Amino acid sequence: MIFFRLLSRLPLGVLYLFSDFLYYLLLYGIRYRRKVVLENMKLSFPEKSDAEIQAVARGFYRNLTDLIVETIKMPALSPDELRRRVRFTNAELVQSRLRAGQTVIGMASHQGNWEWIPSASVLNSMPVDSVYKPLNNAFFEEMMRTVRSSFGAVPTSMRNLPRQLVARKDVPRIIALVADQMPDVPEHAYWTTFLHRNTPFTPGTERLARSRKFAVFYLQLVRLRRGYYEATFTLIAEPPYEAVPPGAILERYRDLLEETIRNHPSDWLWSHRRWKHWREKYSKVITKLS
Repeated sequence: MIFFRLLSRLPLGVLYLFSDFLYYLLLYGIRYRRKVVLENMKLSFPEKSDAEIQAVARGFYRNLTDLIVETIKMPALSPDELRRRVRFTNAELVQSRLRAGQTVIGMASHQGNWEWIPSASVLNSMPVDSVYKPLNNAFFEEMMRTVRSSFGAVPTSMRNLPRQLVARKDVPRIIALVADQMPDVPEHAYWTTFLHRNTPFTPGTERLARSRKFAVFYLQLVRLRRGYYEATFTLIAEPPYEAVPPGAILERYRDLLEETIRNHPSDWLWSHRRWKHWREKYSKVITKLS
């Protein structure tokens, strides 16, 4: 941890030099998950030529290595610098609900630098419980909790979310979920078409929204240039949910995420093994949420 704390004190300009080195190492040396990245892109963008796919892949590795150094830098950023680097276009859409005493769900994705968003939200008067999957490595789990708790964001493991819902029931906040992760139990997932393929989504987000009567927002994060991002909220659904068809929240999230990825293809986490499961593999799948 001491080594990473020292690294975080380096100027971002210096850390980006390390990112440049790491970019060439991962892309041309180690060829980090190169086969997975290219296969995911080719199947998601059948209309793109090989040259276009290669260009998107190069952009992805650039985004990935910048993400690594920006995450390391997170605890040492000043509040003013983080506010400058992450600009919310319509924060009032969520802030007004929080001021009214409402808790909302924020459905984000592995797009751009998602690690900066919880802390940037807190600095823009939007308290956040950032829900995450615990890491198996104790060292990196501690490091990421340090990063994710910057400026008062509250990192919350998935297993502790029910407890947090009770303990912080009187705190209006965003319950933030990176909702494009692979479900732990795919046979109990909500299956739909995403980027031309059958894809499982975790049904818990929609169930939580309906059971707690939380409004749900999609957060689009766009990389403007190196180290600068623009965040925009879109309302997906809000109570009452009696007239909202089962699965509609996840389908709307899917549509918005797909649009973001198509408009900014290099910024999504293509090395993620998002399609390692397929629908026919399971004898029982949930296709409707009741």
